[in-house]
Amino acid sequence: MRRKKGLTPEDADLWARVARTARPLTARPGKTDIDPSQSTPQASAVPVVPAVSAPALPRFKVGQAAPASMPRLPQPQPQTPAQRLAAADLCMDARTHRRMNQGKLRPEARLDLHGMTLSAAQPRLLQFILSCHGNGLRLVLVITGKGRGDHGPLPTRPGALRHQVPHWLHSPPLSAVVQQVGAAHFRHGGEGAYYVYLRRPG
Repeated sequence: MRRKKGLTPEDADLWARVARTARPLTARPGKTDIDPSQSTPQASAVPVVPAVSAPALPRFKVGQAAPASMPRLPQPQPQTPAQRLAAADLCMDARTHRRMNQGKLRPEARLDLHGMTLSAAQPRLLQFILSCHGNGLRLVLVITGKGRGDHGPLPTRPGALRHQVPHWLHSPPLSAVVQQVGAAHFRHGGEGAYYVYLRRPG
């Protein structure tokens, strides 16, 4: 049996009751269905913030290499004692300094600390430098040896003497009589030895 089209009397009565309680979404011109006394100022004062979508990020997998366009920062290389001394301020005559670096000046005395411990080498160096300065010598040679794999700061070993000797020479009491320190020319030991140019006795 087919059902008749349209609403039954019961459905029509229910629909009429629901329709009487409904309010339009937009008020008609000249007509307001909302009672101003029932409005909530807090709700109307809240600003509507538009939703912002997050930027899409590229997919990344664990172990994936960085893009080729990403710049790579240069890794700083550790400086050797000779490089640090070469970058130091010049405290002596430029012409004499150039001849010294070229190995054209002959050291007037030499001290070989190669193979010594730090505790044994420091007093020996102190005695040697002060004695040479007291005798009026200007250029002396201090041999430390190059050390094996010697590219790090103190207190690495072996090669600790190579790093520590310039520090001793630039610290009191030797700093008062030492004018310039530089890596020796290869004919005098290269980076395994130092030229020490002393001040004139005052």
